[in-house]
Amino acid sequence: MNFQPILDSIDAEIRPLLGRGGQVANYIPALARVPAERFGIALRTCDGQEARAGDAETPFSIQSISKLFTLTRAMRRMGDALWERIGREPSGNPFNSLVQLEAEQGKPRNPFINAGAIAVADRLLSLGDRKADLLAFMSELSGEPIAFDDEVAASEAATGYRNLALANFMKSFGKIDNDVAAVVDLYFHQCAIRMNCVQLAHAAGFLCRDGAHPLDGRPEVASARQARRINALMLTCGTYDAAGDVAFSIGLPCKSGVGGGIVAVVPDKLSLCVWSPALDHSGNSLLGLKALELFAGRTGLSIF
Repeated sequence: MNFQPILDSIDAEIRPLLGRGGQVANYIPALARVPAERFGIALRTCDGQEARAGDAETPFSIQSISKLFTLTRAMRRMGDALWERIGREPSGNPFNSLVQLEAEQGKPRNPFINAGAIAVADRLLSLGDRKADLLAFMSELSGEPIAFDDEVAASEAATGYRNLALANFMKSFGKIDNDVAAVVDLYFHQCAIRMNCVQLAHAAGFLCRDGAHPLDGRPEVASARQARRINALMLTCGTYDAAGDVAFSIGLPCKSGVGGGIVAVVPDKLSLCVWSPALDHSGNSLLGLKALELFAGRTGLSIF
């Protein structure tokens, strides 16, 4: 299948809609200044075919998409022991809910809500992972040097009161081992990783290759079993409390972030990334979801 004309047609249909709905993540000051009138899309197939359109090479803050990669590192190093403190069920609640965490005795419902990702960051710190290790991992997967956006990281730290509350709450239940300040610092920095659609389509490629390295096929990123489990979690939990609607309308494993990016996977075929900063009420890119629905419709690609 020649994907370039499909991406071009999606870009042409989405572009007139830019700025006409949704809003950027204005509760994070550094993201509040991102222009809403941006749209990019890129993909890479398992056999190396690439396509891109729009603002696909414009970098943005990947935010919660980073949870996909920290989860991968933790699963690879801990295996099933990771799930002793983190659940695998959809939350059905906002991604930063304190109420659910209290009701469930400090055990996050899944690794893709904020509490779950903070718990994963704590596990990584206990394993000796640091911020530099995460950047090296992302650079290896994407094939290019990847860096933090220091302004976004500082903005996250200055306004991340709820995330601090989540971390302290879990600490009170004995579910966080390390110093809370160190845990949230790693979490804030992972959210502040700066990448573009092309780089993210590359980096997520191991999920459509049974865990093999996305660029050269080395079987070192995750096992085939782990890749399947991560895809399953993306489908059921990867788009906050809208995961059911996304599965219904798009039918692909997805992981979104409030920076406006969404990574999606077609197992055994391709990985792709869309970006448009204006968000819907659940925190997912409004036009990014529309673009993925158009992609699924025009290609016939779905896991169902």
